[in-house]
Parts: sequence; structure tokens; C-alpha cells
Amino acid sequence: MAQAERSKFIKSNTSYQSTMSSSESAPLLENGGHTGHRNIPFTSRVINFMKGESEPSWEESFKFFIFGTWLNILLVFVPLSFTSHSMDWDVGLVFLFSFMAIVPLSKLLGEATDQLSVKLGETMSGLLNASFGNAVEIIIGVTALLNGQLRIVQTSMIGSILSNILLVLGCSFLAGGLYHTEGLFNSTGAQASASLMTLLCITFVVPAAYASTTDPGMENYCSNPDECPTAGLLFISRGTAILLLGVYCAYIWFQLKSHPDLFITPSSQNSDVTVALSETDETEPRMGTAAAGVALLLVTIVIAFCAEHLVTSIEETAARHSIPKAFIGVILLPIVGNAAEHATSVWMAMKNKYELTISICVGSSIQIACLVVPLLVIIGWIVNQPLTLYFHNFETIVLFVSVFLVNLLLMDGKANYLEGLMLLTLYLVIALAFWVV
Repeated sequence: MAQAERSKFIKSNTSYQSTMSSSESAPLLENGGHTGHRNIPFTSRVINFMKGESEPSWEESFKFFIFGTWLNILLVFVPLSFTSHSMDWDVGLVFLFSFMAIVPLSKLLGEATDQLSVKLGETMSGLLNASFGNAVEIIIGVTALLNGQLRIVQTSMIGSILSNILLVLGCSFLAGGLYHTEGLFNSTGAQASASLMTLLCITFVVPAAYASTTDPGMENYCSNPDECPTAGLLFISRGTAILLLGVYCAYIWFQLKSHPDLFITPSSQNSDVTVALSETDETEPRMGTAAAGVALLLVTIVIAFCAEHLVTSIEETAARHSIPKAFIGVILLPIVGNAAEHATSVWMAMKNKYELTISICVGSSIQIACLVVPLLVIIGWIVNQPLTLYFHNFETIVLFVSVFLVNLLLMDGKANYLEGLMLLTLYLVIALAFWVV
């Protein structure tokens, strides 16, 4: 009996020592020892990421990316843009081919951004979409800025704002009103966005008032005040640009984190519509993360070249074909940059999803006025191009009355086809005016 107890004690002691030995050699933290994630070579991790396990393959990703929409038929204009530019074809053809090439490219840019944001979470997705949502306008603006075409920069930015809040919103309300008697949306959130648009509009009025009514502002150092603004006007514009970037960051936080409930469809709507809206917000993963990132980079590079061809051909095209440069900047260029958003916004309104329509139209305008324009002013400051927030008085007044009308129409939280017709009428009147400016 004693022998059995002694044998049992020896086995227990041996087991304890074995356990202690194994525990002492075990890592304190998970994946912190000789086996685990840290021991995987960097090249292996890169290969695993590029393979995209449990994601669509590269072949499936690019098949969807290239053949996912009929609009990609217009990609034929991309090689035509490069060929016409390199072979010095007629400048009108260069402008037309580059113009048409950017339309499908902007759609692909938005698609790649949506697919890349699927796995990044709500906050990062919002930041990514905010960064690339107006990438076409930023590329065109930077290209024109580096070429010294400051008026094209200013008119295209004003045109992008007007296009979103008048043309796109008007078409959406009109199309939605033909399918539904009345559309509902959260008036509180819409009014918050519209109020911010009003603030941005006022910040554009201040430089115009300074340049038009004060003695220091009216001092001219050359025949074209746009190319040699006064020191005071530059100071006001650059200081305002920095402040607007801060306001935009606060707006993103307000929309995504602190007050997201203000941008949700009101409970008075049909519950089926609310469920359908929430389902629509989620993008179906059709591309791998790595494939979407590569596609985003490639499309951005191609857009940059096409934008260069487009901008460099504007001057001669306007002179040869008697097209006002202001009309090109305010009306034509924004249609190119916002082509994808136009179709999406109208389609959402036709499906009675006005919350998304308001988010696309007004939100995109806020991005232009509060992010893109200040960013271009600061880039101009860096590259020694005197871009200011002083838009001509006519453009400032047009922007102000447009924002005023949109504020009135969004106040009640309801939309119908007559309101869409009002917005479209004002946009057409503005287009006629810029044709003869």
C-alpha cells in the first residue's frame, strides 16, 4: 500500500514539473511566442492579403469591375483621349474624347471606393467616401490650378455645387414625384445640412464684399484681378479655407458619431420602406479588398491623365468653337465629375429612398464647398498660385439664391415633382445666363 502511494506521488510530481516546464516556455500573450501571427513572414502575410481568402477572387473582382455596368461601354473613349492628345488631333476632339472618358471613370472610382469600404467599418468607410467622393473634381481642380487656369478652378467648383443642389436634386425630386405622390425625409437632418450650406455660402460672400466695397480690396495691381489679388484678399481666403476644413471635420463627426439619428428616415414612413433603405445602405461585397485598392489606384491615375488632356484643351476649344469658358466650367465640367452620383440619386428617389437622395446631393455639395475648395486654396498657396475665395459678384449671387431656394424646399421634409421642376427651372435659367456671360 505504501509502495502504491509512493508511486502515485512520483507520477503526480512528474506531471506537475512537466506542466510547469510547458507553462514557463509558453508565451505570456497570445501569438507572442515562437508560433502564431508574429512568426509568419511579412512576405507570407502580404501574399495572404493579396489572395483575399474568403473574398471574391481577383478574376471575379475585375470581371465585376469591368463588366458590372453598361456605362463602361464609354471606356472606349479612354484610349481615344490618349491617342488624340499624343497625335495632336483637332482640339475639339481632344476635349470631347477626354470629356466622355471621365464619365465612366468617375463611376468606376465610386464603385472601387464603395467596395474598398465594405470591410473598413462605419467610421473609416465614411472618411474614405468623403475623401474619394469628389476625387474627380479634386483632380480636375488641381490640374487646372497647376496650369494656372484659376477661373476654370473657381467656375468648376461653383458649377459642382449648383449641379448637385439644383440639377441632381431637381431631377431626383421630379423623377421620384412621377412614381410617388409625395416623398418623405428627415427634415431635421436635411435642415442641418442646408444650414451648413448657407454658412458656406456666406463665407463666399465675405471675400466678394471685401473686394467690391472696400478701398484696400478694390486696389488692382494688374489688368486681371484674379491673377494678382490683394494681400488682404489672400489673407481672408487662406484663413477662411483653414477654418472651413475644421468645420468639415466637425460635420463628419456630427453626421457619423454624435447625431447619426438626424440622418435616418423618419418613423412616420412605412416600415417596409425603412427596412429597404437600411438594406440599401450596405454595399454587397463583389470585389476583394486588395483588388478594390489596386482598381482605385489605377482609375485615379487614368483620370489624372484624362483630366490633364481635358483642361489643356479648354482654352483653345472655347476660342475656336465660341463656347464661353464660364459655361464650360459651371455647366459642362460638373456634369462629368458628378455623372455617377446623378444616376444613383435619381434611382434612389424613384425607389422612394429620399434620405439617400438628400445625402448624395446636399452632402456632396458640402464636400465641395467645405473640403475641396479650401483644399485647392491651400494647394494654390503651396505652389504659389493666388487662388482665392473671391468669386465674381454674379456667381456669388447665383449661389446664394440657389441655396436659399433649396433651404425653403427642404424645410417641410417632403418632396414632390413640382419642387423638382422648380429646381430644374432655376438651373436652366443659370445655364442660359452663363452662356452669355
